[in-house]
Amino acid sequence: MESKKWFNSSLPQTLQIAIVLEYLNAVFALIGLAFGGSLITLILPLAEGVSAFGIANEHRWGYITGVVATILYLMLIVALTPETGIGANIFNLLFSVALVALLLHPHSRDYQRLWFK
Repeated sequence: MESKKWFNSSLPQTLQIAIVLEYLNAVFALIGLAFGGSLITLILPLAEGVSAFGIANEHRWGYITGVVATILYLMLIVALTPETGIGANIFNLLFSVALVALLLHPHSRDYQRLWFK
């Protein structure tokens, strides 16, 4: 029986850091919802959390979901910035830019292309 992992230390460092940031994004979204955040800002970070689990278990759907959810969340943050100001979104913006860079890094792309199921 195959065991499921929450974190995979055999992945390249770029994917390991991406997994941690995706989990953190999901946790921060849940905390934000508890303090009056909107439902739309919860869906994409939770998708990132699910994709982090998929990446940790070396599933191609996890990588694709992570890339799509992170890019959509980055676009949402950029769209909401004029309304809320840059100060309210600076950490979300930094996390999302870092995630896009980590997931689309050549090491991450090559590893998932060769080894993910």
